[in-house]
Parts: sequence; structure tokens; C-alpha cells
Amino acid sequence: MPKVLAIVLAGGEGKRLMPLTVDRAKPAVPFGGSYRLIDFALSNLVNAGYLKVAVLTQYKSHSLDRHISLTWRMSALLGNYVTPVPAQQRRGPQWYQGSADAIYQSMNLINDEKPDVIVVFGADHVYRMDASQMVAAHLEHGAGVTVAGIRVPRKEAHQFGVIKTESDSTRIAEFLEKPTDAPGLSDSPDEVFASMGNYVFTADTLVEALERDAADPNSRHDMGGDIIPRMVEKGDACVYDFKRNVVPGTSERDRDYWRDVGTIDSYHEAHLDLVSVNPIFNLYNDRWPIFTSHPQLPGAKFVEDARASDSIVCAGSIVSGASVDGSVIGTNVYVARGADVERSVILDNVHIGRNAVVKNAILDKNIVVPDGVEIGVDPEADRARGFQISDGGVVVLGKGQRIPG
Repeated sequence: MPKVLAIVLAGGEGKRLMPLTVDRAKPAVPFGGSYRLIDFALSNLVNAGYLKVAVLTQYKSHSLDRHISLTWRMSALLGNYVTPVPAQQRRGPQWYQGSADAIYQSMNLINDEKPDVIVVFGADHVYRMDASQMVAAHLEHGAGVTVAGIRVPRKEAHQFGVIKTESDSTRIAEFLEKPTDAPGLSDSPDEVFASMGNYVFTADTLVEALERDAADPNSRHDMGGDIIPRMVEKGDACVYDFKRNVVPGTSERDRDYWRDVGTIDSYHEAHLDLVSVNPIFNLYNDRWPIFTSHPQLPGAKFVEDARASDSIVCAGSIVSGASVDGSVIGTNVYVARGADVERSVILDNVHIGRNAVVKNAILDKNIVVPDGVEIGVDPEADRARGFQISDGGVVVLGKGQRIPG
């Protein structure tokens, strides 16, 4: 068995998720009521048996560092760990210049562990994946790097970085950045491979690539933009078809689910994927659990003819004579009599007043919605009150944002 070190890139600023990232790093953004985005990547690695994990952080990392330190405690007796690693200026007086530079500046992690294989995952996607199957495919290919690719419709290729392979081969021939006319796959002409941002490297190959990249003044020092294309040019890169990955407990409906929740609309849509009777992504798969820490709170409570349908309501929340439909309600939320919440994501410690209406919205933590206030009903009224509205019409309020009565 190869010795494996896992590195999770969690330094993303998450500008497109504003205002949810005003006060936190993107991987620390809450998701699904109980989780943080980073819990999905970490759970995939730990469930796969990779128990030495370094999480590289940078922007607004306090809540992320705290979450990792308090939640992801591994057995020190066995030498296992999940540890946050902040930018330390080990290679000079500058912070991380890109995802590749983040690993280069943290080369001490590699030198200390001396791994055979290095798994590099992003920290802000929602999916299940057995990373050990990708490592096995990497060793079988014998390439320097293996890139995870997910099949997407060819007509959507312009939204992604596309992997073009050699004919009937896993060898990557070219990386295409948001092409308008991408070639289809040999076994499925109407599909293309989009890069998932997950990589498996032979350790020596990655170290050499990082050192060359660091010496190039014209590089952006980015994994997907610089390191991988150079390895493709050398013929040293292969693709791993995410569809091959079989995770215990998944169904045909959700086995190859993967979402980049980098925008407000995609974040909102990913939550709606959770709440149907037959969800597109099933949080209740106990054979491949998503781990996190849970607050010490009583169970959710429904009183005075309260109604909740197709929704997730987390611990400590009370729905009192109100209606909740197609929504995700975080912890310690109070929804008062006569209120109506539809197709919304409500984060922790929110109070929704009597007869208030919240539709097609995201409310960050510690918000108080006054009695009778309507959000997501009249876009012009929402804009007049200073609320942000996404391209898809989702109203989003930042942490603790005040709402006029």
C-alpha cells in the first residue's frame, strides 16, 4: 500500500458567494443545516481511509480553523490528524500567490511525511467520492498526475475547464478553458469531461513540478491553470472518470452527484437538491456519512398546528404555528405563528416573526425578521431595503443584517 498524504486547498476567498463570505472563508460556509462545505471533502478522505490530512487556509480563516480544530480530532496514538495549516511565509515575505504556491510554501508537510502519493482536493464542493478508488486508478495509469473528471453535457462545456483525452485512452491530450465547441467523448459524443479540481500526484512528480513553477516569473502558480497544463504537455497526465467511482449506500440517482456551490444561485439550488422525498443528493446515507460537529441542543419542535413539508429542520429549532415548505432550517431557528417560509435556506439563530413571509431566500446567521415583513415577494421592495438579489432571483442577507420593520 502506498503511503498517502492528503492536502485540502481551503484558502478560497469566495467572492461570488458574497455576502455569505464577508465574515468567513468559502470552505467554512454552512451547508445543509448542520455542516460546513469543507466537511464534504474531509469526510470523503477519511471514509476512504486517508487519515493524515493537511488543510491549507488563508482568507478569513478563524471560523474554519476553529471548526477543524474542534470537530476533526483524529487518533494521535495512531499518528492520524486533520490539521489546519495557515499561510506562514516560509518561502519569503508573501502570502499564497495561488493554489500551487500554497503547496509549495508548505513543502515542509511533504518533507516530514515523505509520502508516495499526494491527494490534493478542493474544499468547497458538495459530493461523495471514494478517494482510494482514484488513487488505485492513478497507480494503474502510471502517470505523474490523475485528474478527476465529471461527465457533463457537451452543450454546457462553455461553463467548465474541459479535459480532452487521447482517442480511447485515459491520457489527457489537452486542457480546454470554457470551450465553445468542445469535442465529445469517444464513448458518449454528447458529453465532455469537466475538471472537478481533485488531483492525485506521484509525490516526486508534484515536488518537481512545484519547484519549476515557483521559478517561473510568468506563472500564476495555480494548480489547474499552470501545473496540470504543463504536465499534460509532457504527456504525464491521465483522467479519472468520476462515474467509475462507487460509494457504498448511493443510488443511481445520486451516485455521481457533484456541485460547485461557488455562486449564490448554485448554493441555493444545491440546498433544494436535498429536500425532496427522493433527494438528488442524500444526506442520510449512513454507509458513507458526512461528519461534522453538532451543537448540544434539543430536537426540533413543531407546535400549534405547525407544518413542514419537503424540508430539513435542525436541532434546537422551533416552528410555532407556521408553515415551512421546500426549505433547509439550521439550528436554533424560531419561526413564529403565521409565518410562511418557502424554498429558502435559513442559517443558525434566525428569528422569523409573526406573519412574516420568506420566499426564495438565503438568510445568514443571527438575523431577526420583524413581524409581518415580506422577503422574496417583491424584488423592487427588497432592493429598496438594500437586500442583495442574485441573477436567479434569490434574495440573500448577510450575517446579522438588520431588516427594517
